[in-house]
Amino acid sequence: MASENMDERWGFETRAIHAGQKPDPRTGAITVPVYQTTTYEQDAVGEDRGYEYSRTGNPTRDALELSIAALEGAEFGRAFASGMAAEDTILRLLNPGDHIVMGNDAYGGTFRLISKVLTRMGVTWSAADFSRKENIENCMTEQTRIIWTETPSNPLLSVVDIQMLSELAHSSGALCVVDNTFATPYLQQPLAHGADFVVHSTTKYLGGHSDVVGGFIATNSSELDQEIAFLQNAIGAVPAPWDCYLLLRGIKTLPVRMDRHCENAESIVNFLLDHPKVAGVLYPGLREHPTYEIAQKQMKKYGGMVSFTVKGGAEAARQIAAKTNVFTLAESLGAVESLIEVPAAMTHLSAEGSPLEVDGALIRLSVGIETVDDLIEDLAHALS
Repeated sequence: MASENMDERWGFETRAIHAGQKPDPRTGAITVPVYQTTTYEQDAVGEDRGYEYSRTGNPTRDALELSIAALEGAEFGRAFASGMAAEDTILRLLNPGDHIVMGNDAYGGTFRLISKVLTRMGVTWSAADFSRKENIENCMTEQTRIIWTETPSNPLLSVVDIQMLSELAHSSGALCVVDNTFATPYLQQPLAHGADFVVHSTTKYLGGHSDVVGGFIATNSSELDQEIAFLQNAIGAVPAPWDCYLLLRGIKTLPVRMDRHCENAESIVNFLLDHPKVAGVLYPGLREHPTYEIAQKQMKKYGGMVSFTVKGGAEAARQIAAKTNVFTLAESLGAVESLIEVPAAMTHLSAEGSPLEVDGALIRLSVGIETVDDLIEDLAHALS
């Protein structure tokens, strides 16, 4: 949906609360109503009041689309039933024979969709280390139509230079797609750096409470938005009105939650760096991180995700992940409670044996907003 006009002086926190979420004009209700309806009365045959069927459009979904688009600084935004539904919709812009370049540490679900589903449709792919421009160039062909990145990436937390990637894509007639799930629009806005699409799993930080699944696509191109809108309606992978309401509720507290996520993550990083059983720590805010300077350039803070490898290999990682009490052993991320997982055996199992295979000794933390001393004590106990 096209974004609404708002006071350009509004800060991010104000937009998070008010963009798309005006009081109901009929009743004055402060929160956006849940329009739990499938269809709408028409005034005459073919004459509706802006809505005809809730797969095509719903007022609660419209509010959500306006809200997230405003946070991303986007002209247009479309909501979906999951992050993978949003990704699938973008990838349906491709034709047989087209080629994708993605990062060699992409999310396992993205890799599965591209390598095991799109290949059936005649789409080809390559994986590259996005830390160096020449690595990407070496993978590109005359058929490359999309360069797909996550930044920070999942689970290695590499930061990609969005401006460089966008310029490289556009120089060859390709689209640049950035998965902004880990950073959220509070920490990073890819469209401002030249990206064509921003994609989100709104299940994560935007929802923030582990109670709703959703996805989102944002763009500043009217032409691309119309193509996505057509596919959104044709495929029908749209969020239910109640899901949109839950996301709108979560978005209002996104800035304050992200500040605490980042603060807690930095404290945990400092603890892990000094622990004798930790082999290495991956976090974009570390000066020794290989993409630290890029993160400084395009991110406000460094996020709530922390990955680290442990001495003792895959078996040690599994044992540690199973011993925490405050950190819950679970997939997903970005909610108020802290989660711990072993990507090689869980979220990234589908990449086993591929160029995207993850080290079995790697543990990924989604750092929540609990008392940080409790989180550190919990990790200390598990590591002991």
